[in-house]
Amino acid sequence: MKITKLTPKQDVLWRIYLTFALMGFIGILIMGRIASIQYFEGSQLREKAEQEHIALKDVKAPRGNILADDGSLLATSLPYFKVHWDTKVVPRDTFDRYVDTLATCLATYVYTDKTPGLCRQELINARDSSRRYHPILPNVSYILLQKIKEFPIFSMGDRLKSGLIVEQMAKRQYPFKMLAHRTIGYSRVVQTASGPDTLSVGLERSFNDVLAGEQGKQYMQRLSKDLWVPVDDISKIEPRAGQDIVTTIDVNIQDVTERALLESLQQYEGEHGCAIVMDVKTGAIKAIANIGFNKKRTEFWENYNYAVGERTEPGSTFKLASIMALMEDGYVKPTDTVNLNEGRWQFYDETMEDASYHGLRLTTVGKAFEISSNVGIAKLTHKYYNKSKEGQSQFIQRLSDMVLTQSTNVDIDGEREPYIKDPNNSDWSGITIPWMSIGYESELTPLQMLTFYSAVANGGQMMKPQIVTEIRSYGSVVKKIPPKVVKRRIASEATIQAATDMLKRVVASPKGTAHKIYTPRYAIAGKTGTAIMNYKAHKQKGEAKRYRGSFAGFFPADNPAYACVVVITNPRTGFYGGRVAAPVFRKIADYCYSLSLGSHKALNADEAVYTDATLPRLPVGQKEDLNYIMKELNLPFADSSATPWAVGMIRNDSINLRSRNVQKDVVPNVVGMGLKDALFLLENNRLRVRVLGVGKVKSQSVPAGRSIQSVQTITLVLG
Repeated sequence: MKITKLTPKQDVLWRIYLTFALMGFIGILIMGRIASIQYFEGSQLREKAEQEHIALKDVKAPRGNILADDGSLLATSLPYFKVHWDTKVVPRDTFDRYVDTLATCLATYVYTDKTPGLCRQELINARDSSRRYHPILPNVSYILLQKIKEFPIFSMGDRLKSGLIVEQMAKRQYPFKMLAHRTIGYSRVVQTASGPDTLSVGLERSFNDVLAGEQGKQYMQRLSKDLWVPVDDISKIEPRAGQDIVTTIDVNIQDVTERALLESLQQYEGEHGCAIVMDVKTGAIKAIANIGFNKKRTEFWENYNYAVGERTEPGSTFKLASIMALMEDGYVKPTDTVNLNEGRWQFYDETMEDASYHGLRLTTVGKAFEISSNVGIAKLTHKYYNKSKEGQSQFIQRLSDMVLTQSTNVDIDGEREPYIKDPNNSDWSGITIPWMSIGYESELTPLQMLTFYSAVANGGQMMKPQIVTEIRSYGSVVKKIPPKVVKRRIASEATIQAATDMLKRVVASPKGTAHKIYTPRYAIAGKTGTAIMNYKAHKQKGEAKRYRGSFAGFFPADNPAYACVVVITNPRTGFYGGRVAAPVFRKIADYCYSLSLGSHKALNADEAVYTDATLPRLPVGQKEDLNYIMKELNLPFADSSATPWAVGMIRNDSINLRSRNVQKDVVPNVVGMGLKDALFLLENNRLRVRVLGVGKVKSQSVPAGRSIQSVQTITLVLG
């Protein structure tokens, strides 16, 4: 057989063909393997990968507490535990040996509504189905968790030995329930179209960096697609707990504020409202209530921070700024006169009217402010500021000097910027100054208005509203946040004093718009506000008027401690600020005044002057007791009694103790005695006593002086 020798060219081609054939064969094998994995083995391999996959996951840190000014908890995170069981970890023989005992323990301590037999069957079913994450209980306390760890099987060690899977969770709790709920806020994870996101409001949002702490790291094992469990035997980075914040909120004042606001909203059928109480010296917010209807309008709820985030036309509370601007520029004094024209005046093509007919023409500026005359205030500002561009700019500058054109920068997110028109802008018109001066064509939040009134109460010094005073870590102060002065003086001392006097007259004068809340116990200074929310639509389209009633002021006016603003939006009845908002202010002021003992003179501060009318009427009793009482009360008295029992007789400016004779075997005179002393005397003389009523002895059925031998029972009437 002849062997043909390949030429060099043929040899090269053969090698190339062989290489391509080999590569093609390998490619076919690879494609076959891919197809096998994709269509036959894929699901099993993916499940195995998921089960064996371990990753380093974030672990949330315990969130810091939010505290009231006295350290009371407003918001705190309480730990709880989710407990599951990996049934595949425990060997079959071990499970069979202890399943009965485990079922009994579960029925006794965990599932009190199940029998041991039912618990046993559920455990067997879970074991037979090879569940890696069988639920034991979703919300377990620490004490119960320690008990569960003592159960058979579960006590065998860590997760890899016992199968017990424990996940620590945290639940945000509010010990005072809904108190200051919107101010405290919340921080929660919500599902959005783009995935999970954190939704937070209030202090929980503003101080999230402080409260959140630092996340830790934990190695987690995936048991299924979306199920990860901690790997106990692999080290982790411990999370660092969040720090606590101490707020200025006084829980008692907050409670009174919320109750008073809610009562007004319910009484006058308001849509929503807010009330804020501020310490005038420091700017500390002692209470901030925000109440409105829920989405279904079935009940009131703290659903939005109207005090900080709602910017509206303030109405007549703004007149204080207008009158202060006029006085600061030297244009008017409270004693100057202004013609109210019976409460109606034409400004260009617009007519302005006072809220109610009063028939006044020429009156003082102070009186116009007292009765909240729109015409009076608007005519003055129009006269002095609306004749030129320079005058208009001067008025706006005065508002800026009083810091009414700036935000308060309070430490709660969501504050709206004030809206004060600029004379150089296209929306300025000839009627802007008159209408702005009475609280229209400008917008402020309730907090911004309160900050202004608080500055007037504080002698002209404006303080930044403060809601947080300290940051703490494990009880130790990390950072103090002192009060901050925004401006040393917003107006001259003379203007501040004159403004305060006019605000006091609004309440004290019988004709004042807030006289309804006058009290002789302490002086209140304030201003009512009533704004028509849709005055343009009412005029142009005939819509029914919708009102916003408000009151802003401070107390006690002679030595101010607190400033307060109350706003009621869209009440269906009442309407006016003096009716719907001022009474809320009064309820809050009464409570705060009763607490602020240092802000007013004590009733017993002066030296006592005793007369027949002021000395107390003492009961008949043991002389020793009566002496002790009068010495403790520092009452003037003289003791002329010669017996253990005495009666107090008032003579001019002192009490004289006289003897009350008690003889053996004779019914004593117990009229005027307390029941304790009367029973002592009568029962020691072997008498049975029947008692009717309460108080001191007013009469006795057996006259004093009768022999006890013939008496068995005596009836005492108390009163």
